[in-house]
Amino acid sequence: MCYDISFTINVKQLADYFPNLVFDDQIKIDFNNATHIMGHAYGLHPIIYRNREAGNLHCKLMEWGCIPYYVKELKAFTKQRPSMLNARSERILADSKSYWNKIRNRRCLIPMTGFYEHRKVAGLTKKVPYLISLKEQPMFFLPGLYSVAKLADEHGELQEIWTFTIITRKANKLMAQIHNDGDNTGRMPLMLPQELSHQWLKDDLTDEAYQGILDYEIPSEALNYHTVYTIRSPKPRPDAKAKNELYVWEKVPEITW
Repeated sequence: MCYDISFTINVKQLADYFPNLVFDDQIKIDFNNATHIMGHAYGLHPIIYRNREAGNLHCKLMEWGCIPYYVKELKAFTKQRPSMLNARSERILADSKSYWNKIRNRRCLIPMTGFYEHRKVAGLTKKVPYLISLKEQPMFFLPGLYSVAKLADEHGELQEIWTFTIITRKANKLMAQIHNDGDNTGRMPLMLPQELSHQWLKDDLTDEAYQGILDYEIPSEALNYHTVYTIRSPKPRPDAKAKNELYVWEKVPEITW
């Protein structure tokens, strides 16, 4: 699955990929924290979506971890929210009872420069984290779905809370070797080339085209990957480098496919 991402690029560069993008919010990125963004923190992230009234592409800060539109009290939903960080591609169109099916047309794109995944290595107590990125794009976009819930604030007034989830699929040959352990073994984010990223946001996307995007498997050869130091610990790296930089682990065999 995908619970850890990296976004180390100027947000203004989103306009290089989407020239007429409208920014709903003033977006500032704290690059000290953007090298590793944790899904379970439910933080805000710039998300690209198609405005339903104007029909053009907008960028808005949304919380990672979908809150269904029918939720009235966030506290009662807290235990379920971790399961809403990712959405399985297989359920979106095929499972009519799934929440993802209900919001299937609320499509969005999540910009990033990389994502992290952990590999189980025989002989090592801890899993080895990897940073994965696209070779030909310094910034890329994962397809997702967004939700809008109306929740009461501390004064009892209803506020619109915009949230998103990242779509995942069965892993390709590379990612199957990295994500080789745990409850969601053999999964990866649904990574798209630029053309399909733009197609994902079209307002006239047919079910056939929709399914074709969900079925897309990015070639292993299109990905960069390298090991990094432990990312889910406040403990600083012994070499004082950033979390997303290469860290060489001993006794870690090479990945082949």
